Amino acid sequence: MADNDVERRRALTSDLSLLSAVLDETLERQTSRDFVDLVQRVRDVAGDDLSSTLRALEDLDLATASQLVRAFSMYFHLANVTEQTHRAREGELRRNVDDGPLARVTRLIEDALERGVITENDVRDAFNSLDVRPVFTAHPTESARRSVLLKLRSISNVLDDARGTKSGLDEALRRRRLRELVDTLWQTDELRRTKPEVIDEARNAMHYVDLLMRSVVPDVLDTLVANAERLGVDIPPTSRPLTFGSWIGGDRDGNPFVTPDVTADVVDLALDFSVRALRAMVSRLVDELSVSTLHVGISDELATSLERDLAHVELPERYLRLNAQEPYRLKLGCIRAKLEATQRRMERRTPHKPGDDYASSQDLVDDLMLIYNSLVTHGSSLLARGTLERSLITVAAFGLTLTTLDIREHAGAHHRVLSELFDRLGELPQPYLDLSREERLEVLSRELESRRPLFSSHVPLEGDALTTYRVFTTMHELLHRYGAPTCETYIVSMTKGADDLLAAVVLAREAGLVDLASGVAQIGFAPLFETLDELRHAGDIFETLLAVPAYRRLVSLREDHQEIMLGYSDSNKDAGITASQWGIHLAERQLRDVAARHGIRLSLFHGRGGSVGRGGGPTHDAVLSQPYGVLKGSIKLTEQGEVISDKYLLAPLAHENLELLLAATLEAVVFHSRPWVDPEKLEAWNATMDTIADASLVAYRGLVDDPHLPTYFTRSTPVTELADLHIGSRPARRVSGDDTISSLRAIPWVFGWTQSRQIVPGWFGVGTGLAAARAAGRGDELCQMYAEWPFFSTYISNVEMTLAKTDLDIAREYVVRLVPPELHYLFDTISEEYRRTVEQVLFVTGSDRLLAHDQLLATTLDTRDRYLRPLQVLQIQLLDRVRRAREHGEEIDETLQRALLLTINGIATGLRNTG
Repeated sequence: MADNDVERRRALTSDLSLLSAVLDETLERQTSRDFVDLVQRVRDVAGDDLSSTLRALEDLDLATASQLVRAFSMYFHLANVTEQTHRAREGELRRNVDDGPLARVTRLIEDALERGVITENDVRDAFNSLDVRPVFTAHPTESARRSVLLKLRSISNVLDDARGTKSGLDEALRRRRLRELVDTLWQTDELRRTKPEVIDEARNAMHYVDLLMRSVVPDVLDTLVANAERLGVDIPPTSRPLTFGSWIGGDRDGNPFVTPDVTADVVDLALDFSVRALRAMVSRLVDELSVSTLHVGISDELATSLERDLAHVELPERYLRLNAQEPYRLKLGCIRAKLEATQRRMERRTPHKPGDDYASSQDLVDDLMLIYNSLVTHGSSLLARGTLERSLITVAAFGLTLTTLDIREHAGAHHRVLSELFDRLGELPQPYLDLSREERLEVLSRELESRRPLFSSHVPLEGDALTTYRVFTTMHELLHRYGAPTCETYIVSMTKGADDLLAAVVLAREAGLVDLASGVAQIGFAPLFETLDELRHAGDIFETLLAVPAYRRLVSLREDHQEIMLGYSDSNKDAGITASQWGIHLAERQLRDVAARHGIRLSLFHGRGGSVGRGGGPTHDAVLSQPYGVLKGSIKLTEQGEVISDKYLLAPLAHENLELLLAATLEAVVFHSRPWVDPEKLEAWNATMDTIADASLVAYRGLVDDPHLPTYFTRSTPVTELADLHIGSRPARRVSGDDTISSLRAIPWVFGWTQSRQIVPGWFGVGTGLAAARAAGRGDELCQMYAEWPFFSTYISNVEMTLAKTDLDIAREYVVRLVPPELHYLFDTISEEYRRTVEQVLFVTGSDRLLAHDQLLATTLDTRDRYLRPLQVLQIQLLDRVRRAREHGEEIDETLQRALLLTINGIATGLRNTG
């Protein structure tokens, strides 16, 4: 292990030991010394072997078992926040010595410029093209309550305060504060009492984005601007290289609680958060810009604007008197008053009054730019380029509504609405839903060329059809109320043909969002390809769409920009990790080529989950492993569940993650716009990946198509109990009325396998695929691909990490205790594929053990296993008791149910993901 790794481990271990000792003190105060001794005994035997753990936990009474679960879960909370704190600290240290992610990419660019590999225009274009957008979702994978997370953030702050040399008194105060926080954490309920409503999920996400707006993004964008200047590139203060999106309140696919009214309420909530932060920002500018006309003039434009504002806005007499010769403060006072009026307008939902409030984010930016330009032209460039520029670029990033809301709906919903409308007209030779895809495409294309209304107020829509249509009218109202960035994209999930997207466009036309004859296209439309079959046909579907003149005109109105979303979760569940990852990679190439032929600017939206089985893994590596020429500067990717708290709970860690994302995007645009692999070599690699993916798909489908797998899955995992955790508003199954694997959503699919440590979605089929390639004589080529191809090395690294987290000794206990013996053959199949996959991955990496290249991670996972084993043994016992009670028709004891749910929470915390 390198010296710096040893030092990092030593510092981390020191803080972990401190918090572990504080936890023991809490347990002794809150329970008893005997209980602390029991925790210690269980911890000690868990490091030996599984049988010792099983014996130590036999015949525990329910109350003691529940307390043990809480104790070990608490340890994981404390361990996680300690690791987060140290990661954040290391990021800050790197940035302080000019070694942050953007600084490193800047040095790469400087070197490439010096060698003549790239030009200054390449660099300028790359910076100007940056359009990076993390999108927050409420996918139910965050098991920790916000109350718990806030306590953990406070603990991190205490740990972080101890970086310098402290006196004995300081150390005593620090320990006392930690005791207080850990005591409070122990006395805080870990479980949600009720299922959260959509507005609750939105409020939770807004707290994270609010932190980013106030404390993180200004510094991140400062760093970007500074590195651009170092390369001779000027980033205008109104540019938007980094923005934020949200699905919360807009994702209707499978969530009946996301109604049009809820969508409007969520946007209002976001505006409330944003305006509060903006008012605080403007107040800081008031303090800063004390420039007096006694010493310097102002622009005519600012003077005219200020005169106009003062005619509409009423400022306190004292403020006017004190700042009579300080026009920038007067203007900022007017801006603050207009923000307050905008907030009141939102609360009352009254019309915009020009001059009194803001109709859009652009109006606010324009006001601030008047101040900026006036300062620059009157000898105050330094002032303009300081706090004001930071404020401007922050306003551009967040706007009035904090995030841009995406709307998503299942393709079938739009066809059902159109079926009602077309069937009423009686013009079609058969019912609309009976038409083939080709026939529907022709009907919809013709309709888009027409200006007649399909919808009639005399014969209104009802029920679900009306609700689906009202989403479009609500979007129209929100855009009118708050301006363009409020919502930009309508996503059609399960897009299987061009007609699926055109159906949504026709409804948007009915609502006034699209009027091609008048040159209006207020929103864009994005197909979501999320099964292997859809991914394989993505290029053809895109080509068919662009061949429709009306749709091509719509894209032209959107500045020749087309967004397309790729679904990692459902494609993995459908085809396994290998076929899914390779299918997405090939789809990206197809879409890139179609866009290039038509002169379209393509943006890909990556629907990645937190776990590897749902497309997770290091974001930086994922960005750089895309095919050449795909990333032109614009990228969106989802931030879901526990990933949000892991990345954004702590401000320094949030900075590191956002800077990494910007740096990876910049690096990809500059260096990966052209092919860098010899075409013949890439063709050989493609053939090898085809072999791996095909063999992997057969193995994976062989498992999931087994008619007994649904029973095995529900019996060997706690997936049935997931709904009782109340971790999300969305139902766990799609609306199909059955209990099949296909109806189950990807999140509970990954959740169940992960809890039982089988983690099938993260690796199953990989071993068979790699073995097939080696059998075809491509073993040396696999090693070469791992060394030279970012896509393949990232794929193998992610699989290796999930293999390291898999524990089939524990999984066997779930199977033996909970699964009927006649289904144990499925575990044998899983075990054999695991053995094969480990063997093949080690061959590719050239290692003798998993994670040999990352000893720090290997050691961390090993340590975590000692605390996870007791939780998993207790979960098995509790699941057995709950299921036996159900089978006998007995009522489940509330204490038993609670203890079981606590194990689910604890294991999720220990593994650092749920689904």
